[in-house]
Amino acid sequence: MISSMDIRDRMSKTLLFKYVPHKLRDEILDASDILTCHEGDVVVKEGEPANHVFVVLQGQVSATVSDEDGKDTYLSTIGEGEIFGEAGIFLKTSRTANIVSLGSSEVLRIERDILLGFIKQDPSVGIKVLMIVIYGLLKKLRESNQELAYERQGDVVQDDIDDLVASLMEEG
Repeated sequence: MISSMDIRDRMSKTLLFKYVPHKLRDEILDASDILTCHEGDVVVKEGEPANHVFVVLQGQVSATVSDEDGKDTYLSTIGEGEIFGEAGIFLKTSRTANIVSLGSSEVLRIERDILLGFIKQDPSVGIKVLMIVIYGLLKKLRESNQELAYERQGDVVQDDIDDLVASLMEEG
């Protein structure tokens, strides 16, 4: 487990808290939870209520989604300083992925209402935090779009189907 001083130091180095004054950062930390995780510990389970945002302070976690058969598909690895669960700030919804610790990790869990209260308390800093969150969401969306585009490159295109039909229709 990392010390309280190390936690504060790691928080200050994350993009999410870069523009947050020390006093407000300490208030958020005091009102939040530090999750100490070990290899394979489930941090977030797909389908649970999404009422927290998380910051990886130490270590790494893996994001996966489950199909109908319960088989997990890998999405990404989230490392130190990165956030996840940020959509839960804006939407009262369920988690869309499983998050599992990859080895020892320390994760800061911030309740939605705590973060929103902070944003109301200091709107000028809160706007910066929200911009960072939105930037992170847009980055994830762009990565997903690129992945989908890459997957589609391997799909059969109409020209391939037309060529196949034409070759089958040829008299030989």
